[in-house]
Amino acid sequence: TPGHTPGGVTLICGDALFTGDTLFRGSCGRTDLPGGDMRAELRSLKRIASLEGDYEVYPGHAESSMLSIEREHNPYVRHALEKM
Repeated sequence: TPGHTPGGVTLICGDALFTGDTLFRGSCGRTDLPGGDMRAELRSLKRIASLEGDYEVYPGHAESSMLSIEREHNPYVRHALEKM
């Protein structure tokens, strides 16, 4: 799941989704740093949000969330789902 960095990955383990710096609670990874790519970030967010079912999201930093909550309330995820 590139975007924050070209080599970003997201891992699914059971009901857990480890998103690194791609998806945070209410936000997403910065793309204004070297290697960042906002279009790739939005494609990655859409791919994550399009997963069937619900997952506990464990980002690389800060608190966890639920994917269903991020689909509904995260402005970056909503933008990715609507525009990409």
